[in-house]
Amino acid sequence: MAREEWNEMKVRAALRCPLPGITAQVTMSPRPRPIRPPDGVPPRQAGVLILLYPVGGQLHMVFTVRPTHLNHHAGQVSFPGGGWEKGDTSLAETALRETREELGIPTAEIEVLGPLTPLYVPTSHNLVHPFVALAPRRPAFQPDPLEVAELLEVPLATFRDPTIRGEDQMERDGQEVVVPYYAVGHHKIWGATAAILAEFLALLNAQPEPPMPDFPGDSDASTLSAI
Repeated sequence: MAREEWNEMKVRAALRCPLPGITAQVTMSPRPRPIRPPDGVPPRQAGVLILLYPVGGQLHMVFTVRPTHLNHHAGQVSFPGGGWEKGDTSLAETALRETREELGIPTAEIEVLGPLTPLYVPTSHNLVHPFVALAPRRPAFQPDPLEVAELLEVPLATFRDPTIRGEDQMERDGQEVVVPYYAVGHHKIWGATAAILAEFLALLNAQPEPPMPDFPGDSDASTLSAI
């Protein structure tokens, strides 16, 4: 049986389903890692955008490669986004504003389709709120070189390939950490970005509920009303 295409209709339908949440996030999160902020220390709120757009009949998504001079997540592959600021009416607006600033694109035509599960990021002490969004066409990107070293534009279908998943090991604070990643070209998508992406892909991979079976008499409304 042919696999269902990951198109706009599929994405919209997936976002109407229950979110898999932390169960999906941890499959691509470094291990071990805290999954909740410490008590008594409220995390900073942040918003990121999973921005989809069509190219050649296929949905693509865009990632940014962060410059090496940044204080947090330098050199890593990320979704566009950042911290909430006064004046942001919502965390979705935070994600859109940061996308405008980082990618140099207008966002008036971008439709926010829905949220994913917030993810706590211990290294920056951020609670990151991801939002899935759709642009009607490929944006004319003009990335800010102070915030973006490189753009990665990846067909969504790339992530159907299980062979792009791998694991590295690194030492952090004297502890061995297992780091899952998605390999895209010569880049590795890991950390918070991989965890957020894992939940989105789990939604797309979820099987739809089977239709309710027809029962005798269901199509005969007059017979039912007469009983």
